[in-house]
Parts: sequence; structure tokens; C-alpha cells
Amino acid sequence: MAQMLTSTAQTSKPFRHAVAILGLLVATTPISSFGQSDLRNTFPGRRIGGGTRGECSARLVANLVPANSIFAPGAGNTIGILEGPTAQPRPLQLVFKPAGEQSAASTKRNLPATEAGVTLITIPAIRRATIWETAYQCDGGEAAGSVMELDFVESASPPAQSLLVPEAKSEDQQAAASLAKLRPFCGKTVPSRDVAETFGLGDAITQEWPQQLPVRCL
Repeated sequence: MAQMLTSTAQTSKPFRHAVAILGLLVATTPISSFGQSDLRNTFPGRRIGGGTRGECSARLVANLVPANSIFAPGAGNTIGILEGPTAQPRPLQLVFKPAGEQSAASTKRNLPATEAGVTLITIPAIRRATIWETAYQCDGGEAAGSVMELDFVESASPPAQSLLVPEAKSEDQQAAASLAKLRPFCGKTVPSRDVAETFGLGDAITQEWPQQLPVRCL
């Protein structure tokens, strides 16, 4: 019996060591090495940005994507942004970065300050999982939004954060179809309530919102 216990103890150390190494490898494996299904289950996105302090920081900005904030734009290659009302509009900055690659270069796009409305943007085809973040460029006193920094851990005005993926599911197709229906209204207006309800953002509409929203297409 003593010999058996000694043998077990001798073999358990390398076994525990191997398990520890395996756990470390899993923990440090880039997110891009997992399948899209894993990304859909684990991505901690938030499609509505904005904080609670300051007029700029607290202004609503929302990526027009499904409720889980994961979206495959499909053949239309169109993404949409909803901006809420404000007395002092500020420019927007969009950041696109390959998911799970800390050293990968990000692509940034600045949009001019505008009133409340919907903006449709045509982007290059999505070939790999890409993190998309949208935030206002507020003055320094209100925090510029985390898109002005190297990472997106903390900010007085957290960005709207979504994951763009190449392979569509039914909810992606519905969102893409809704964006496509807005295209004919470029340069025109659409009812605020219709946009909010179509994308499940009805709770965001308050009495401060205009009844009609302009549709801007880029």
C-alpha cells in the first residue's frame, strides 16, 4: 500500500504540471483562434454607448445591430448608427480592430458633428471577426471616450461596442434587411419611433427626441 501511494504521488506531480500548462495555453489563446460560434457566445458587447455625466458623454449613441451586439453585414456591407438629441453635437469616431489581436493596427474613421439622426455607412467586406466601437469625441473635461485611447477598459463615456463577423445568422439577416430598407430614405427623414422599434431600442426614445430623424448615408 505504501509503495502504491508513493507511485501515485510521483505521477501526480507531472500530471498536475501538464494540466496547469494546458490551462495557461487556453487562457492565453487569442480570441481569433476560436470559431465564430465561440465568439458569438462570449463577446461582451454593448450596442448602446454613452455615460451618465456631461451632455456629450451622456448623449446616446447606438450601433444598429442585433440585441447581442454581434452582426454580419452581409452582401450589403452596411452598418448603421443612431445618435440621440443634444444641444451641442460633437464628432463621432469609429474604430475597427481585428478581434483578439492586441498588437493589430486599428482603423479609425471620424464623422462630423450632427444632430440626432441615423447614419448608414458602407464598409469593406468583413473577412474576419472585427471589433467595432463608436463614441463621441468629447472635450477633455468630459472624457473623450475610450476610442481615443489604446484600449477600452474604462471611460466616462463608454463606446458602443459590437462584433462584426463574416457568417450571418437569421438575426443578422433581419438587421441587414432593416438597414437596407433605410437606404431609399437617404437625405430624407423617417419616424424616430419606427427606427427604435425596428432595432429594439424603443426604451431609448424620450420626449426630447424629434418625431422625425434624418437619414445620412456615407
